[in-house]
Amino acid sequence: VQLQASGGGLVQAGGSLTLSCVASGRTVSVYGMAWFRQAPGKGREFIAAISRNSGSTIYVDSEKGRFTISGDNAKNTVNLQMNSLRPEDTGVYYCAASSGSRLWRSTSRYDYWGQGTLVTVSS
Repeated sequence: VQLQASGGGLVQAGGSLTLSCVASGRTVSVYGMAWFRQAPGKGREFIAAISRNSGSTIYVDSEKGRFTISGDNAKNTVNLQMNSLRPEDTGVYYCAASSGSRLWRSTSRYDYWGQGTLVTVSS
């Protein structure tokens, strides 16, 4: 499975941005797709995940309400809508995919990773 993330860029604080991730290859093996963020000098942190089977979602509590994850199975795409962006949202955003039968928050549970897309939020 290959993942291609896009949509990053420079945005002012308070603005919005939508990230997209397209999956290709053996996508039938993918159960969940997720977004993670890696701020400068920090580890990769979970933001949200969605089940390709049921559409159920999980979020990190701190971003619930500002960020929305959605998926389009026909296009093998998962999006992350980000609103009310803050400078601390700056980082590289990665999409990831996992097999199995549940959604995960841990990076170790994800088998496939995209290359990341940079989001910079200016104050």
